[in-house]
Amino acid sequence: MPALSIDNMTPLILAFALFTTAYGCGQPAIEPELTRVVNGQEARPNSWPWQISLQYRRHDGYGHTCGGSLVATNWVMTAAHCINEDFTYRVVVGKHNLQQAESSAKAIDPAKIIMHRHYNPVLISTGNDIAMIKLSEHVTLSDEVQLACLPKANTLLPHNYPCYITGWGRLSTGGPTSVTLQQALMPVVEYDVCKQNDWWGVSIRRSMVCAGGDGVVGGCNGDSGGPLNCKNADGTWEVHGIASFVSGRGCNYIKKPTVFTRVSDFNEWIDETMMNN
Repeated sequence: MPALSIDNMTPLILAFALFTTAYGCGQPAIEPELTRVVNGQEARPNSWPWQISLQYRRHDGYGHTCGGSLVATNWVMTAAHCINEDFTYRVVVGKHNLQQAESSAKAIDPAKIIMHRHYNPVLISTGNDIAMIKLSEHVTLSDEVQLACLPKANTLLPHNYPCYITGWGRLSTGGPTSVTLQQALMPVVEYDVCKQNDWWGVSIRRSMVCAGGDGVVGGCNGDSGGPLNCKNADGTWEVHGIASFVSGRGCNYIKKPTVFTRVSDFNEWIDETMMNN
């Protein structure tokens, strides 16, 4: 999505109930390769099988704009700022390389898009940057396409808890977006640290989660709406965050970690949205 910039500190715009299935959620058949993750790397194809590419129609076809997470066979969770009511969208599941045809991939039109009623597109830092996309058909789950698990309501991760951002976003501020799905280790920055004046200060709400901030690794344009993946004590991956914004000074700016919508603050809203639509 395009960036908003009023001054050099203005954030840039960065794309529950699970149905019981044989595949469950949060346990990919193709394990992510994490041992070499330092400054980010290309993900193993389909090792984050709940990751989707949200694409919008352009004059020459469709182009990637945001990420998202498949949370039910016909529902996707993404960021509200990824949605422009004037655009036509599609959701692509099972994708790795955006420039190649892949047998695991399938494009599905939305049947309905619901943004949180308290989301304010003018002031992203007020929070509620979450949207749900109801798909026009159910996806078929497979080794390459699986559901995300969501954390229990009000779950808070401790400082430095290891999580991974995934997406097709820019590899550097002002650089090109990635062709293949990327992953990077981004430890959680607890609220009491992230709210400090030399970090994000008053721009942070308790309904958000910060991750990164080392000046090396961060989310960037094109990663919006995508997941912050964190493994729980049982070894199951949960999506704890939805990529929301970064600093206007740059995607990887020191003490300005990537800010995510904290999913565990919206469990009730997610449940109600899926049940009522």
